Order: sequence, then C-alpha cells, then structure tokens
Amino acid sequence: MRIPVLTYHAVNIHGNDYASNDHVAFAEDLRLIDRLGLRVVPLRWVVDQNLGLADRDLSRCVALTCDDGSDFDFRDVDHPTHGPQRSLAGCMDDFVNERGADAQPHLELTSFVIASAEARADIDRGSLVGRGWMREDWWREAPERHRIAIENHSWDHNHPTIAGPGIDGMERGTFFTVDNHARATAQIAAATDYIDARIAPSCTTIFCYPFGHVPDYLPREYFPRHMAEHRMRAAMGDGAQPVTRDSDRWNLPRYICGWHWRSPEALEAILREAA
Repeated sequence: MRIPVLTYHAVNIHGNDYASNDHVAFAEDLRLIDRLGLRVVPLRWVVDQNLGLADRDLSRCVALTCDDGSDFDFRDVDHPTHGPQRSLAGCMDDFVNERGADAQPHLELTSFVIASAEARADIDRGSLVGRGWMREDWWREAPERHRIAIENHSWDHNHPTIAGPGIDGMERGTFFTVDNHARATAQIAAATDYIDARIAPSCTTIFCYPFGHVPDYLPREYFPRHMAEHRMRAAMGDGAQPVTRDSDRWNLPRYICGWHWRSPEALEAILREAA
C-alpha cells in the first residue's frame, strides 16, 4: 500500500491561476488523477488499511483532504478581490458531470473543521474578509449532499488571529505547545465532542494537526493512551510521503498544495513516484 494523500486549503485564494488558487488547482488535479488512471478513495479507507482493519485493493489510489473548514468547501462564493469561486464540492460535481459517476465512484473529500464558533469568527475576520465564511450549518449534510466527510481539526487551531490568550496560557500561532493532558483535552477531545454533536449520527475519527505541527506529547502519549477520551483512530501530519501500512497512525503523511507542489507537472511527478 502506497497512497498519496493530497491536501488543499479552500481559503487559499490569492489569484485565479493554479499556483495562487487552491480551487483552480483542485479542479485541474481531479482530471489529472483520472487521466493517470488513479482512483480517488475516502481517507477513512486509507486509515482502515493502515490499521489492519480492512484488506481492500488500494493499489494506484489517492485520497483527498482539505483543512480549516469553510463555505469555500461546499458553496460557491463571490470573493471581493478575485471574483466568483467554484467551491471544492462544486469542482467535484463538475468532474462527475463531465466524466460520469462511474469514473470515480468513491470520490470523496475529507474536510478537517475547527470546532469553536468564536475561533472561526475571529479567523474569518482576521484572515479572510469578514463575511462569515467559516460556518458550521453545512457539516451535517456534507457527506450525502457534498461528497465531503467531516473530521477534527482541533478546538481553535490555536490560531494567531484569535482574540485573547490561548488555552492554558499557550502562545498563539503554534500547535507545538499542546504538550500536556489539559491542553490536549481542550484542543482535541473537546473538539470531538462539539463536532460529533453537530454531525450525529456521523462522528469524527481522524485528527489533523494544525499548522502541521506535531508535538512529541500527542503521538507518543496522548493519542495512544487516551483513546477513550479523544475517540480518534489516527492523526494526519504532512511529511510529503505516501501512506503505507508501516506509517505511524498518529502522524500519517500528506502532500500540501502550494507547499509540496505548485503546478500540475509537479503533482504528476509526485503521483507517478508515490502511487
């Protein structure tokens, strides 16, 4: 098993070409993946295989994820600087309409969302354009209506634009400071409870480290020893490697759009090598 997990940030809109707009890149990448004869599969299948809980044929497969959770994931919006933007869900709809549902029958995007409504409002004002584009009203319907699975991206991302000090006095703008049980519970278990209450009967089982920061305490201590509390089965980092059966379940690697690749040619090289 060698499965590249690709990651996008739907809020990354700095222009309208591939390198400056994750929506443009995502739409083009869907067609590239299909042209290369690769199959898109749900991230949860990849986790199942890594944990030895399933034995599917996942050869020549790719999984898709996006971070931070915003209206850009599922709803077309009009960006004040860069104009109308097709949502990531809309890009998947366009692909299906163009190629047919049988081209990628298991097409799914996993969206890692931030739990705290107050934090999302602060991030929206401080990092986006203050139009309320980080709502939660779409989470429950996302799997069936939008081909989007909802997963856990922490309580508040410990984001630098959030007003006030971090949980337990943590310095803002880093996740490396989640280094004890109290901080981990507040950032991860509390997020699980909040998100699960809003997507029931679905539930979250996969965590994603904000900023790609993986403090030693979480994969070595908190995640393996407190599973009944946080209820996660795995956690995603970055790493720029394909997921294999030997990958650390608490730090599964991903490739990040705009960081590990910035062009279709660069992604094609990654996919050919990885898958």
